[in-house]
Amino acid sequence: MRRALLAILVAATVTPALAQDKTVNMKVSLWLPSAHPLVPSTQAWAADIEKASGGTIKMTVFPSEQLGKAFDHYDMARDGIADVTYVSPGYQPGRFPIIAAGNLPFVFADPKKGVLALNAWYRKYAATEMKDTHFCFAFMHEPGALHGKKKILLPTDLNGVKVRPAQSSIGEMVKLFGGTNVQASAPESRDALERGVADEITFPWGSLMLFGIDKVVRYHMDVPLYTTMFTYNINLNTYNSLSPAQKNVIDDHCTAEWAAKINDPWADFEANGRLKLKSMEGHEVYPLTDQELGEWKKAVKPLHDSWAGAVKKAGGDPVTIDAELQAALKKYGAGI
Repeated sequence: MRRALLAILVAATVTPALAQDKTVNMKVSLWLPSAHPLVPSTQAWAADIEKASGGTIKMTVFPSEQLGKAFDHYDMARDGIADVTYVSPGYQPGRFPIIAAGNLPFVFADPKKGVLALNAWYRKYAATEMKDTHFCFAFMHEPGALHGKKKILLPTDLNGVKVRPAQSSIGEMVKLFGGTNVQASAPESRDALERGVADEITFPWGSLMLFGIDKVVRYHMDVPLYTTMFTYNINLNTYNSLSPAQKNVIDDHCTAEWAAKINDPWADFEANGRLKLKSMEGHEVYPLTDQELGEWKKAVKPLHDSWAGAVKKAGGDPVTIDAELQAALKKYGAGI
């Protein structure tokens, strides 16, 4: 009797439209390892979608590049290899010039406030810049830093140094300072450093240990050098094939608030990684003086001009776009 009553109560919470919908099975592809905090938060997101859809939208999360390489995840969503993918737009230089503004050095200081500012600013531009997928939301990690085999204090210290950049904007910074870029996704980075293909890496703090990179670097610059923008993208055919009621469920889970739920546990994980590294033997976490930090901020200014040129070339108005970003940063208190 109790089970029958429970079934009736559950059925009563499902809208008639959802109850009539066909079940849709969706594959969610992440290139991060299962131990990464983004995996359980994404699984919780997927479970809430299934619940809200009355069980008509079922999602299976595939971590660890099971469905494809990290660099390919935008095209995987576009081509339907996966229904939802975790995208790092900065892995593909020049392809997504507008969102690259968030990848520039010294833009975001706080990822929790930043995720709200980012979605408020970028959503309308995603409709054009990522038009061959359905944009869900964007988020970022805790500001990352430069880690490596030698102590880097000034931009000039990167001259002749081989660096694995986190994304294309940081890659441009490396070239600006006379360094050489080594292209490697996050899962490939430890190997590149271990074999001497790279000397330095820009990476967030907690993930440094998650990917085992702490085993091959010693020095860590303690400044909020950069953040990397990420997006969740949905295959257009998958989204368009959903019923109106099912689309509403997806739309309700593609908000800045849900981006924050996905993002915040990761932000805490990365911040704790910085504290842990400070206490680890064999590692030096070093600050910069005000003068040294000033040199970095001055030296990266040409990157903004380069970004503006790329946006203009793509048909955008960099002055307006940047002004809107700065307004969002100020509104949410997310900037440096």
